[in-house]
Amino acid sequence: MGENAKGVAESSRDQKLDVYIWDMDETLILLKSLLTGTYAEGFNGVKNVQEGVEIGKKWEKQILSLCDDHFFYEQIENHNKPYLDVLRQYDDGRNLSEYDFSKDEFGPSYDDDDKRKLAYRHRVIAHRYKQGLQSLLNQETTKDLDELYDITDKYTDRWLTSARVFLEECSVGNGSTSIVAADGINDSSATKRIHVLVTSGSLIPSLVKCLLFRLDNMIAHENVYSSWEVGKLQCFQWIKARFNGPKVRFCVIGDGWEEGEAAQLMQWPFIKIDMRPGSSHRFPGLTLRTVGFYFSVVYGNSDAEDEKE
Repeated sequence: MGENAKGVAESSRDQKLDVYIWDMDETLILLKSLLTGTYAEGFNGVKNVQEGVEIGKKWEKQILSLCDDHFFYEQIENHNKPYLDVLRQYDDGRNLSEYDFSKDEFGPSYDDDDKRKLAYRHRVIAHRYKQGLQSLLNQETTKDLDELYDITDKYTDRWLTSARVFLEECSVGNGSTSIVAADGINDSSATKRIHVLVTSGSLIPSLVKCLLFRLDNMIAHENVYSSWEVGKLQCFQWIKARFNGPKVRFCVIGDGWEEGEAAQLMQWPFIKIDMRPGSSHRFPGLTLRTVGFYFSVVYGNSDAEDEKE
């Protein structure tokens, strides 16, 4: 998984760490359910189904445009990988500032030479992700995206905002001693929290969705996995190997059967998101108290033990 991943794994050996493993669509964001109308149908006529479909189509257009214009998607669509660092061993570290990606003859043969060229693209994608949308888009496009986000948030009763706020709340904790040390020193009494995304969508569009739906400041590019070819169980196994330690806890949050089944096999808590109005397992609705309950069922109430200390 690369040096950064190794460092995280090593530091987790002696630090309390909670790893939140998220699904994307119909969990952190709403898109497929807007396009199919299933989100609106759950409101029994209160929501305009066609309005939701049109909102979804606008997002699809923006996602594809950003993928093609800035993330090499036309070139690498048929070379989906489970995470960006998977080809790191093929990257020779070449300076890419004057490299012409349109003329390097990256093709379908996929030999070691092509793997190196794909690794170059992954390195640039990682850099652009870290730089954020503001480095890629002009002011007019940014304004259009802000308007689309606000329209979507209003239509979905603040699902997007609530999900982002919840990610932030998870990162801080519940107010007990279980918080990230402010000075960054590895304090064994503090619990670090990391958000990981495991989506059944292909990798590049998933990274772009993180940018467009304002999740990139909480989900690092190295923490985005595509289970498209390998399945969610394999991704979960990689994540366990990467972060595992005696003080590490995992929790899976998503709406699908696959992540639920994989979480069960890993013996991790699974919170199933339910889009229906009135459900507590949705956004807005899901709370830290609820997540804490799922953690305690599998791992015991470690937060309570922290408070006793």
